[in-house]
Amino acid sequence: MTTDITPSNIHYDYSGAAVLVTGGTSGIGAAIAEAFQASGAEVTITGTRSTASDYELDLSKYQYLQLDVENTESIDSVANALPRLDILVNNGGVALPSLGLDESDPDVFQRAVQMHLVSAHRMAERCKDKLAKSALPGGASVIGIASMSSFFGMEIVPGYGSAKTGLVGMTRALAVAWGKHNIRVNAVAAGLTASRMTAATVANAEWSAPTLARTPAGRLGEPTDIAAPVLFLSSAGASWITGQTLAVDGGYTISG
Repeated sequence: MTTDITPSNIHYDYSGAAVLVTGGTSGIGAAIAEAFQASGAEVTITGTRSTASDYELDLSKYQYLQLDVENTESIDSVANALPRLDILVNNGGVALPSLGLDESDPDVFQRAVQMHLVSAHRMAERCKDKLAKSALPGGASVIGIASMSSFFGMEIVPGYGSAKTGLVGMTRALAVAWGKHNIRVNAVAAGLTASRMTAATVANAEWSAPTLARTPAGRLGEPTDIAAPVLFLSSAGASWITGQTLAVDGGYTISG
């Protein structure tokens, strides 16, 4: 079973909105960027390579900025390069075991927390003043990409899971602090979603079969499954929603 959701049938009007999607060159980030762009937004994406032309994909419809989420100066540089901002999607990063690294090693654990939590907080703080000037209906938004590891202990990703758990707490804290600035802060907790980062997991039946068996929707996620809720949470229709983490997982978290 597959989804028939595409960026072209996710119907929102973001004409003129300025959006930053970190890690927007592949997977979930690319789907989010494409959905916003198809809805009229002016989208900036970040990636790890020097220029957009270094990628095999055609990224010409976006503004591209290089970002190293482990480098504070790089984060500051991206935030400073934006003339204005209405929506920040903190998506950049990678589960380090997918690169063959062991997150139980304290140094690798620290990298994972820096990559997925500390960097997201720094980017949000550095973008705060621009977000506070937004005239977007429903207010400006910060959207974090959380995970099932925000809710469950997963032995293989102790650093990633700890960071994604922290992201849920950060979402609540910033929502409380920034409501007075007309900035809403929410997160989407993605279930097992097909992407370059999860390719090995999806292909490994020992991992994917139990997840699929527990998922009432009967399938694993596609990047567009995550993009659509991100656009909703950033919209005027969600103007009274802040500090929340929405599980987008085909029902995995509620299945006994």
